[in-house]
Amino acid sequence: MSCKHYLMDYGAPIGFRIATKYPERIESLIIQNGNAYDEGLDNNFWEPIKAYWKDREAVNQGLDNDWWKNVKTAYKRPNMTNDEALRFLLTLGATKWQYTNGVRNVEDINPDTWNHVQPLLDREGNNAIQLQLFYSYGTNPPLYPQWQEYFRKHQPPTLILWGKNDEIFPAAGAHPYKRDLKNIDFHLLDTGHFALEEDSESIAEHINYFLKYKK
Repeated sequence: MSCKHYLMDYGAPIGFRIATKYPERIESLIIQNGNAYDEGLDNNFWEPIKAYWKDREAVNQGLDNDWWKNVKTAYKRPNMTNDEALRFLLTLGATKWQYTNGVRNVEDINPDTWNHVQPLLDREGNNAIQLQLFYSYGTNPPLYPQWQEYFRKHQPPTLILWGKNDEIFPAAGAHPYKRDLKNIDFHLLDTGHFALEEDSESIAEHINYFLKYKK
């Protein structure tokens, strides 16, 4: 039994690009909070990012929903450029939020997670790199139909493990996989974005079972 690629978050589009280019190399898919459908980006979090894809000089575009109003309030800025708003996602508060939002018990999440990640995000020049990643993520949605056709045509056995309380990649992006994949083992977990932080044991059990019995 081996597992060479585990698709999650930013890594999922990379995996799907590989799968569509070399379908003969893919035996199965394991996907955790990795999006391939428009439904998964149809939420408040993504509105200013979508506007940023269209115009990197955008001002206050997609920032008037409840999610982003809180950011503007924290910065005491009724108007912000989308670039400025997205930089908030690189702060310690936002990093901690990604690890703790939607979990069952915040006290169970090791603070070492965000305290280890943040110094890496804070490296000189990294803000520009991360903003470019936000922007280049916009190249993925146009490929969704191609990825979905791959699912329908090749029908790889697929394990879906999804933190259903994730506000970045919500469960709305998990359910559409069932439209295109017939051999699917589907699990919504009562946790947040980084599901492994709270449910690593059950996820490992699901993976072991899936790899042992997938057809």
